Amino acid sequence: MKELIEALSIFAKYADKYAPTHCEHDVLIVVGVAKDQVTKEEAARLDALGFFWSDEYDAWSSFRFGSA
Repeated sequence: MKELIEALSIFAKYADKYAPTHCEHDVLIVVGVAKDQVTKEEAARLDALGFFWSDEYDAWSSFRFGSA
């Protein structure tokens, strides 16, 4: 849980949407945060936490924290 909160805290710096997440097909998608908005260091940390940039969704995504 702490790692999910850490990742969402990084995204919270950049996202101000009403509904910043979406979950479908076991993928948690964070919308409203562009790939180039996060720093390289943050992107590396997000990767370690299980988030990656998805070209399919054009958004940050995670299979680790998706629906079950």
